Amino acid sequence: MSSLAQPLAASLIQSVDWLAIAPPTIAAVVALVVLVADLFVDDRRRTLLGWISVAGLAAATLMLLPLLDADRATFCLTGDPAVCSYTADRFTLALQLLVLGGALVTALLSVTGLKDARGGLPEGEFWFLLLSSAAGAALLPASRDLATLIVALEVASLPAFALVGLRQGDRRSSEAALKFFLSSVTATAVSLMGVSFVYAATGSLYLTEIAERIQGVDGQLQTLTQTGVVLTLIGFAFKTAAVPFHFWVPDTYVGAPLPVAAYLSVVGKAVGFSGLILVTVVALPSYADVWGPALAVLAALTMTVGNVGALRQQSTRAYSAVRLLAWSSVGQAGYLLVPIAAAAWSDDAERSIGSTVAYALMYGVVNLGAFAVAALVGRTRNLNRVADYRGLYAASPLAALLLAFFLLCLAGLPPGIIGLFAKVTVFSAAVDAGLGWLAVVMAVNVVIALFYYLQWTALLFRAPEGEPARYRVPVPVTAAIAVTAVLGIALSGAPQLVLRFTDTGLF
Repeated sequence: MSSLAQPLAASLIQSVDWLAIAPPTIAAVVALVVLVADLFVDDRRRTLLGWISVAGLAAATLMLLPLLDADRATFCLTGDPAVCSYTADRFTLALQLLVLGGALVTALLSVTGLKDARGGLPEGEFWFLLLSSAAGAALLPASRDLATLIVALEVASLPAFALVGLRQGDRRSSEAALKFFLSSVTATAVSLMGVSFVYAATGSLYLTEIAERIQGVDGQLQTLTQTGVVLTLIGFAFKTAAVPFHFWVPDTYVGAPLPVAAYLSVVGKAVGFSGLILVTVVALPSYADVWGPALAVLAALTMTVGNVGALRQQSTRAYSAVRLLAWSSVGQAGYLLVPIAAAAWSDDAERSIGSTVAYALMYGVVNLGAFAVAALVGRTRNLNRVADYRGLYAASPLAALLLAFFLLCLAGLPPGIIGLFAKVTVFSAAVDAGLGWLAVVMAVNVVIALFYYLQWTALLFRAPEGEPARYRVPVPVTAAIAVTAVLGIALSGAPQLVLRFTDTGLF
């Protein structure tokens, strides 16, 4: 018995590459540190918890640098070292940079935001939830088996529900959290059903093994396999806020604290899209004839509904600025879906996926910048209407100029070269894959988006009604705006750096 047990035990022992898993691990450890420290820090020093969180996220982001030299993998099968549960390749690092950088900007926006809303937001719980969600989001793009993928997805999502509804005694916050929770739980249930069907058909959870075995599935299991593929796609479509699974987005962004809305708009998308890419392009390339057309249709619907929804926002309506950014993020999700759909027909699927990752990085920088300026204005204008931004240049010239830059980037107009470059990259991916009709739909939507982005930009420089409001800019908010502005301007000068970095190495 003991001689048989010894080889079995040896086969279960796995070496851990601690450097490879350092980014999500640091975020998780700091989350626990903050949770414990909250028990001992008195109310007057709770800002310290925020700065510990900022330092932890900065350290996790910096730990990406030693990983740039080569692909690393860990938690591999002892019998087949090429089959691993965790891989730190270029695709992983690019999305971890987006996730951890987005969480860092969110943390900077929250340091003073929580202080101003003390009593409404419990600080210790907030930082623990934010760091836990960031750890799960950083783990997901590195996941190379379905079990780790689903666990990472839920670790990223579950704390986000609580972050949205954390504002005590706020009906909008509670309703937003409930909508977000119900839609996400439904998505998870559908995804799990699809994953279970795929596992039943292939007998493996590892993405690379699924890709090999699913091509030789027995004829009796074909229907089960196809159903599993469709259900998995539907589940991730919920997570990416693709139409018609987008209904939770506007109310959730309005009900959530503004830094949390910024976090969801960027990190939430990174989570959904990285999972979608891994499931479709890595695990199910042989079913490209199923997910390719489905994602192309979803992309067209999502960008159209999102941009039309943003166009319909009334500038005098309460929270119209946040709603406009919410609907805009739905439209941007449609653009992000285009290269993934194109990968089904492209001769170079890796290049198509690189276009999605590049667009996500560029969008993340400027969208976080727009939310950072919105957080600044929201400190004085609680209703955060688009009309409240009229005459912002007279009150705060630098904030107005930077918001104009971020909006022009989102529109894809100079001097926002980064946005133009991102859209051209996605457009070329569609054309190269022979999806001319989708490229036309995208071009029409870019024109629609120009109207509401330019309308908001022009409002910044109009004469203010009455005395212009004065905005006190706290140091952390200044840092958040500065980081996004510097990155946006630098990438507008050298956008090719993003494409060079997003050579995904998935294949």
